[in-house]
Amino acid sequence: MKIVVNGQTREVPEGTSVESLVTELGLAKAACAAEVNKKLVPNRERAGMTLREGDVVEVVTLVGGG
Repeated sequence: MKIVVNGQTREVPEGTSVESLVTELGLAKAACAAEVNKKLVPNRERAGMTLREGDVVEVVTLVGGG
C-alpha cells in the first residue's frame, strides 16, 4: 500500500504499524516523534497503530549541534 512519509511516497506492506515504520527508517533507538495525518502518536501507542492506504506520516528526530 502507498503512504507518504516526510513528503515522499513510500510502499509498505498491509498491516505495517507506526513502530515498524520507525524501525524500518532506522530510528528505533533514536528520540523521535511520529505523527499520522497531523495527529501525534505517543510512543506507547506506536506498536498498536496500523497504517492505512494514503496515510501521511511525519517522523522527526532531534538534531544536536552548536
